[in-house]
Amino acid sequence: MAASGERESVGVGKKNLVLLLALVITLGGITAWWNTASKAYAQTDKTELFVLTPGMTASQVAAELERRHLIRSAWAFRVLVRTRQADSKLFAGDYLLSQAMSPSVIIDSLLKGPQVAAVRVTIPEGFTTEQVIGVLVEKGLGKKEDFLQVISSYDFPYSFLTGAAKGDHRLDGFLFPDTYFIDKKSSPNEILDIFLKRFGQELTAEAAARLKETRMSVHDWVTLSSLVEKEAVHESDRALIASVFLNRLRINMPLQSCATIQFLLGTPKPKLYDKDLQIPSPYNTYLNAGLPPGPIANPGHASLEAVLNPTQTDYFYFVAKSDGYHVFAKTFDEHLQNQQKYQP
Repeated sequence: MAASGERESVGVGKKNLVLLLALVITLGGITAWWNTASKAYAQTDKTELFVLTPGMTASQVAAELERRHLIRSAWAFRVLVRTRQADSKLFAGDYLLSQAMSPSVIIDSLLKGPQVAAVRVTIPEGFTTEQVIGVLVEKGLGKKEDFLQVISSYDFPYSFLTGAAKGDHRLDGFLFPDTYFIDKKSSPNEILDIFLKRFGQELTAEAAARLKETRMSVHDWVTLSSLVEKEAVHESDRALIASVFLNRLRINMPLQSCATIQFLLGTPKPKLYDKDLQIPSPYNTYLNAGLPPGPIANPGHASLEAVLNPTQTDYFYFVAKSDGYHVFAKTFDEHLQNQQKYQP
């Protein structure tokens, strides 16, 4: 039998062992949390404007960065700032930050002070390449001829541009519509690369798998999505319009998209006439079956998604109403009735 002193010694030893294990587990958990908190929030290259206003404390900066999902933890950011004794050394100004920057890299930037003059650029869904360039020129980010030169000749390293048209239309459909903050000192190729990188984020593993399943190339996906973008006014119509186009493609029926006629005209008309539908052009989807040679606009996420996941229908026709919504039909006779009713 163990003596009383021995039993107490064993008991104390067990308690100490339990405490030690708890301490190890706690320290391990803290270490794992810190390793995560001190990493970049994500791997996206998209930058956004962060304004550090005069008088903002490091705690306020940390809270705002966390709120905007530029860092994982405001507390970890504050610890890093204090470790570097930088609480009162963060310069006020405008900064271009991204989720791909670690907290330490963000602190480095805020300690150096604002080194960029960012321009806010918003590109609406459905803009053509020409319209995108027009916005960039208007914002003072370059000359039209320089952008066109880059578009036609610069070797952008993206496989999704395989099969793209030549010349001024090479990037049609891939200048993704979004809001960007662009450094005034950026060159035309650097600026266009920002748009292309953003498009690349739409080409997710799920999107790639869906394209493989439907046997559709990226180029055809974007081309068809651009037609949906230009035809649809309301969100609820996109997947239905995509369904009509896909049903027509399946039986080699001309798409007969007025949007393609407006594209080849250059300057859109308020109303198209029969003579417009007879213009000889590979973009004329009244005269030619299948898709046009390339995208007619830059589609947004909703239109790209609609083509990947269209509504399953038997529709082959649609007519636009005065409110922008569309009416769909299975047969040509139904279509004619809809035309008489909604487009007298």
